[in-house]
Amino acid sequence: FEKVKFDETVEISMSLGVDPKQSAQTVRGVVNLPHGSGKETKVLVFTENAEEAKEFGADFAGLEDLISKVKDGWMDFDVALSTTSAMKSVRSIARVLGPRGLMPTPKAGTVTDDIKSGIEEVKAGRVEFKMDKTGAIAVVIGKRSFSPEQLQENAETAIEAISSSRPNGFKGKFIKSMHVSSTMSPSVRIAFTPAQ
Repeated sequence: FEKVKFDETVEISMSLGVDPKQSAQTVRGVVNLPHGSGKETKVLVFTENAEEAKEFGADFAGLEDLISKVKDGWMDFDVALSTTSAMKSVRSIARVLGPRGLMPTPKAGTVTDDIKSGIEEVKAGRVEFKMDKTGAIAVVIGKRSFSPEQLQENAETAIEAISSSRPNGFKGKFIKSMHVSSTMSPSVRIAFTPAQ
């Protein structure tokens, strides 16, 4: 790859053999990358106990005040966590957060009453993956400044997590193709032998 003046993001993308129109075949989940994603993540926590969340490392914490900011268009955060009790109020902004992939959900591990470990996992490199409308998934596996070994370990961990998210009862080839690319580079196909 040609050098550029910033630390490019490296990601793997996969084309899956599932039918994205069938909700039973939706593929989504989270993966904790062993070497992190290399991205500084701004974490917002919807909670009644804002001071405690800030002590645990949240960049923004609160409830009604943050909900009204989000309703007004404020989106200066990368991940939103919520306590179980705060979700009653957070549901009022589901139409704002949902389309941006920021709505806290139990399946993504972003609705939790253990806010401390939730924040730590997100800051340490927990990455969410979700299949798009075409049946493809893209996952950030690090930065160009990472060593090849770090990128490989992150990629293997992400591939394993996605493979284990295979829908129950799915028949056929799950991962059809896989590519790796950085921000300013073309993608390169990865040869692999899928486990069936």
